[in-house]
Amino acid sequence: MDNLPRLLRSPRRAHLVLSDRAAFSGYAAGKAGVREGEVVFNTSMTGYEEMLTDPSYHGQILVLTVAHVGQTGINAADAESNRVWARALIVQDLDEVPSSWRAEEALEAWLKARGVTVGWGFDTRAIVRHVRTHGAIPGILVADGSDPDGLLAAAREARGTDGVDLAREVACGEPYAWTEGPWPGMARGNPDGPLVRVVDFGVKRSILRRLIGEGFRVEVVPPARGPETLLAGEVAGVVLSNGPGDPGAVDGGRELVTALIGRKPLLGICLGHQILGLALGGRTVKLPFGHHGGNHPVRELATGRVLITAQNHNYAVEEASLPREIEVTHINLTDGTVEGIALPRLGLESVQFHPEAAPGPNDAAGLFARFAERCRAGLEVS
Repeated sequence: MDNLPRLLRSPRRAHLVLSDRAAFSGYAAGKAGVREGEVVFNTSMTGYEEMLTDPSYHGQILVLTVAHVGQTGINAADAESNRVWARALIVQDLDEVPSSWRAEEALEAWLKARGVTVGWGFDTRAIVRHVRTHGAIPGILVADGSDPDGLLAAAREARGTDGVDLAREVACGEPYAWTEGPWPGMARGNPDGPLVRVVDFGVKRSILRRLIGEGFRVEVVPPARGPETLLAGEVAGVVLSNGPGDPGAVDGGRELVTALIGRKPLLGICLGHQILGLALGGRTVKLPFGHHGGNHPVRELATGRVLITAQNHNYAVEEASLPREIEVTHINLTDGTVEGIALPRLGLESVQFHPEAAPGPNDAAGLFARFAERCRAGLEVS
């Protein structure tokens, strides 16, 4: 018995109860408790630390489809923010002892220290099949010994992401400068480079690192600061960041972006892309179960090239709602949804996927270089 891993010596039961009454059972790790959120699954084979610390996962219970999680441990350089944003984590198998030379800490201990509730030993395939059939469903992860039957009423009242301004909860409170390059040890930001401001709807650090890699000076600004703050001084361009939840619920998001259009080059990513679509007169719709993973094929229409992309979103811009002059630049090859739009005469481009990856392939990293070209051209589109 002493030779067994610690989690197997006295396992605690855990239950995932969904608002449609579906229930799944496994074991608990991390912090004991009951956690509520919209259940989504991610198909990436690696990158659990980046996912957990990505503000885009705020409000969601994250289910990973990869069989074994925790082998590479935790490394501070891989974090996408300074905290865990996913409401809870559910996996099939949780490794207690990492085997990577880069590991600074074990995943389970790191999650417990941060108050994150974990379900392991779950049939994640069954959960994924249910979500794919019935759509993204809110629910609760019960990991404190409570009777799951007694919490069905609470599960039915669990809050999803529709109509909730989650971006407000993850955005920074004050502007700050970012200087770290794409990899630890690389040169810091160029103090003489063109200034780019990033609207923080829930920005990932990897986006900021990519901008530094293109030679920019980078300042991150809360969306509540308004367009004049974003455009003050010698700013070369503005990036509309990723973030969590419903784009239509982001308080003031559409109005802010509307005020930026036509004044400086814009680059929208994920939630920023969706909000830009709204500002241009389009509509957004919720996808049945979203796109979450590092293997989504996207066609770049101008070249016919297929990009394998990293994605994490539950909403999409509806193509039929866009004004005629808006160019659709990328299409998802799985379901035909819009993955990119542009309006060259106003210097704007946006994509639904994550060109910075982290985790995922780097096929689309050239979008940052394209944005840098527009900014360095000194484009005045007013």
